[in-house]
Amino acid sequence: MKHFSKKELLSIPNCMGYFRILLIPVFCIVYLRADSIQEEYQAAAILLISTITDFLDGKVARHFNMITEFGKFLDPVADKLTHAAVAVCLAFRYPLMRYLILLMIIKEGFMAVMGAWNLKHGQKLNGAKWFGKVCTATLFLLLLALVVFPWIPRQTADFFILAEMVIMFLTLILYIPEFQKMHKEW
Repeated sequence: MKHFSKKELLSIPNCMGYFRILLIPVFCIVYLRADSIQEEYQAAAILLISTITDFLDGKVARHFNMITEFGKFLDPVADKLTHAAVAVCLAFRYPLMRYLILLMIIKEGFMAVMGAWNLKHGQKLNGAKWFGKVCTATLFLLLLALVVFPWIPRQTADFFILAEMVIMFLTLILYIPEFQKMHKEW
């Protein structure tokens, strides 16, 4: 197992990633306890701060040559944890979100198992494909919209949740041949 230096672990972009992870329980508490539109906007502001921090950590890492192997691991973990926490919070208001969460677990579980399997066999993972990035972006936009605009009618929210489920399912299907190609190489 690789050991990371203190300098790498405490780089500014990685500290921004830790900050994003620390914002997760803060968001959940504020969102789930919200009794007014102002409190819901406070939760939305926390999510927006996390989003801006996510955008800036990558910019800082690239601009100041602070890209680290640990950061390449930390950033997507912070993304997945944030997406999962927001989705779970939203599931209290939008029951259909529970099925999206189930699909997220299946997709991310598949990706983790296949990634670990390929790494075990000496394959280098090349990062997300374009369709994976589209899936992540649309998921994030859905979650953000449902938090920022809590008055969206249930039918409209359900339509977009279903659309995201289709995108996520197609993304999972499109990744299968990618992992099969990697499997053939070893």
